[in-house]
Amino acid sequence: MPIRIDNDIPVKKILEDENIFVMDENRSNSQDIRPLDILILNLMPLKEDTELALLRSLSNTPLQVNVTFIRTLSYESKHASKQHIERFYSDFPTVKKRKWDGLIITGAPVEKLEFEEVNYWNELTEIMDWSEKNVTSTLHICWGAQAGLYYRYNVPKFALPAKLSGIYQMKTFHKKTELVRGFDDYFLVPQSRYTGSDRNAIEENDHLEIVADSEECGPYLIIGDNGKNIFITGHPEYDVDTLDKEYKRDLKKGIDPALPCNYYPNNDATRKPVKSWRCHANMLYTNWLNYYVYQNTPYEWNEIMDAKID
Repeated sequence: MPIRIDNDIPVKKILEDENIFVMDENRSNSQDIRPLDILILNLMPLKEDTELALLRSLSNTPLQVNVTFIRTLSYESKHASKQHIERFYSDFPTVKKRKWDGLIITGAPVEKLEFEEVNYWNELTEIMDWSEKNVTSTLHICWGAQAGLYYRYNVPKFALPAKLSGIYQMKTFHKKTELVRGFDDYFLVPQSRYTGSDRNAIEENDHLEIVADSEECGPYLIIGDNGKNIFITGHPEYDVDTLDKEYKRDLKKGIDPALPCNYYPNNDATRKPVKSWRCHANMLYTNWLNYYVYQNTPYEWNEIMDAKID
């Protein structure tokens, strides 16, 4: 899939060096094709790292995708330059005036707070409310998944005994479900979180279905309302060195973190980790784009809505 991004965004050069098909504005505008329009609400502190990870993951279908990053107005990022945010990010008041094919809500390092204590919670819930009528399918990642499950389906979160960090094996259920089409029986996923979502509340909700989980990590992939909302409780988009950076960052902070599980060869933090999850990560994002966005979104949102109004 050619990803259509801004001509000048810094991660463009990295993606091209990795042989990922990136289409700039000039080439995209010359093609007579209906691309998908995807919003990404990037709540992660390291904006460019998350941009790169998600764009990699969205790069493996023949569909053309226009990606627009948005930010919160109620909280200003402390780890990204103001120039980068102003140049490459829109805000919700700007994008809410039209329809979108898909929305991705990322994780955020605010798990230890109650949802209502997060300073952009009201803005996030406004976006989630808006997405119900203006977005074909919304994908929620990690804390974004916990927030979406809580706000949309009243699923509470709970504190884990210790941080869940490492590479964990997941089991696929309901193999005919389109979200896990092509998956193996077992696959690996990075995890990095302090909290989990209540399994009983998920299983008791008729609008939710668990399609992959783990004995160690709990539910991993949850489908809400037949794909209108999809929840990923881990970080399949993580780069090979992301957990390494997090671990060494926490060491410097004096947090004394546990070594990420199943991550470093022979549990030796001086050795380079091995990437073992990218294939399933790519397939997950491809399945979401194809089956829950492309196959369900109107060809022309505005014409469809105008016809309904008339």
